[in-house]
Amino acid sequence: MSPKTGRPSYLLDPPARKASARARLLAGIVAAALATGLLGGLIGYSVGRPSEAEASIVRLQKAEAERDVQQIIELTDLAHRTGDELSPILTALRQASDAGRPPEAAQVGQWQQTMRQLTARFADPPSGTTATNVARGGLRSAVEQAAIAVDSLALAVAANAADERLALAARQAAVAVTTWSVAATQLDQINIDAGQGHQHVHLDTGGADGALTPDGAAEGHGG
Repeated sequence: MSPKTGRPSYLLDPPARKASARARLLAGIVAAALATGLLGGLIGYSVGRPSEAEASIVRLQKAEAERDVQQIIELTDLAHRTGDELSPILTALRQASDAGRPPEAAQVGQWQQTMRQLTARFADPPSGTTATNVARGGLRSAVEQAAIAVDSLALAVAANAADERLALAARQAAVAVTTWSVAATQLDQINIDAGQGHQHVHLDTGGADGALTPDGAAEGHGG
């Protein structure tokens, strides 16, 4: 009932009914827009937020990366210390072969003891990434080959003969140097990849046929 005319609302003039309809339509549109925006926001939040499984994978990857960097640092230090002790032995072995004269038995016995200690350093290695494992495995293989070379030298000394056994020991030593150079190059690369810069741990033995050499970049710099 219209308060002004005393007539029912459905008998209102057409303009009044149209205005009322437009108001209701506008209110419906506003309500729908608000609902749609809220729903879209909720959907976007749900889609954009990583799941717990995805977050867990990210955390594991970060922990693995940090662990690998630490392994690279420790392996580089081990390679430096081992190389400092290994280089003089292999250099002396090569020189003995070139001269055709085996070293004294006491000296060779001391080298054998040192090689056992160096080999033990690479026993029970930790598990790392493939690239780090390759570098570690190469260094270990080189040390083991060098130990075999010294044992061959000991046989030549025991026989008191500068024969093929002395030459064999020198060849085994050269293989050890070459194997070490490949592993050292790999170690240099993974140091660069880990943000540590160049790290050169190549043996100082005067070189060997086929051995890789350092690239000449400054230690700790470059990529």
